[in-house]
Amino acid sequence: MGQVQITLTSTDTTIHSNWKYVSALNDFTLKRKFTKLKPDTKYKITIQGRKHPDSPLTEISGQFATAPSANEPIPVLFTSSTCQYFWSYDDKERGFKIYDSMGKLNPLFHCQTGDYVYYDKPGPLAKNVELARHKWHAMNSWPSLKDFYQQVPVYQQKDDHDLLKDDATPFSTPYGNLSFSDGLALWQEQVPIFDKPYRTMRWGKDLQIWLVEVREYRSDNKTRDSPEKTIWGQEQINWFKKTVEASDATFKILVSPTPIVGPDRTKGKFDNHSNASFSSEGSWLRKYLSDHKVVVINGDRHWQYASVDPDTGLREFSQGPVSDFHAQGWEPGDKRPEHDFLRVNGGFLAVSVFRQQNTPTIEFIHYDVDGNQVHKTSLTKDGY
Repeated sequence: MGQVQITLTSTDTTIHSNWKYVSALNDFTLKRKFTKLKPDTKYKITIQGRKHPDSPLTEISGQFATAPSANEPIPVLFTSSTCQYFWSYDDKERGFKIYDSMGKLNPLFHCQTGDYVYYDKPGPLAKNVELARHKWHAMNSWPSLKDFYQQVPVYQQKDDHDLLKDDATPFSTPYGNLSFSDGLALWQEQVPIFDKPYRTMRWGKDLQIWLVEVREYRSDNKTRDSPEKTIWGQEQINWFKKTVEASDATFKILVSPTPIVGPDRTKGKFDNHSNASFSSEGSWLRKYLSDHKVVVINGDRHWQYASVDPDTGLREFSQGPVSDFHAQGWEPGDKRPEHDFLRVNGGFLAVSVFRQQNTPTIEFIHYDVDGNQVHKTSLTKDGY
């Protein structure tokens, strides 16, 4: 057992949390919610720890910037990644190259869209709570991740492998001694999130993002498709429609752990909105997003792509896995009509929002693991 205190410092403000006990009960994790922070402000964060009030202090520090106000047309750059298996590392000292490559872009925030760890892949297989926690400890011990997240805040989403096992749903059987409810509790323990897993953030006048939940509220994957079969659940759908229709942001981005446009493999795939098993909700969602000028960023694919739905014109950008070694599942030469871009290798996505001669512009840029640009899509407000 020990105690932890968090201090936030800006040029004119210092905020201290109370000392809070941490223990093995919650894996020595601590979450604190700070409110009333100033917009568009850089804060230094200092985390101090001690065993008891009279013991020596240890500390670690980092920084983050808050979002600008909704009426401020301020440039925003953020990054996004998905699918990182510990043993697919490509730097034996630092872990994954993409984190150092992303850090050089100085993103304001990062969207990690799930499969942050893989409970159901070897090294070890996480069939109980102790081993599942070990997976988080191991992943977060890589120096490239530690350095990146000390400087860049994260919006984190879960998918199947960092919740329980492949294609996990509330109807899934346990993975060894690890249950679906255990996976939810571990997620809440390990990830910087409060309240609902779905949320929306406004970053200035020109950008709003929506992060959705695709595991907790879904129907059984194996049931027959129907208008009632769902991945999002009605409560989340209602929230999404209400917030999208209330938004006056120039650019709207849906960040989804799973694909909505695809294309995906047809054989043995029944888990996402681009699959026939969720055709009813998928068709509705693609039309709704297109009608409201929303663009999709999605995870869960082990290859990079930019695609356009032939029926609605909805655009989707998939980041690719965190290393070339983890790229799989699609033939490099199988470029479909939906594909504007296809690359079966690792990397990440960066999104840049800015004004060029007072014209709002957004760029979706794919990078390889070394930070080399491999594809870019540029859109303006009028051509969005």
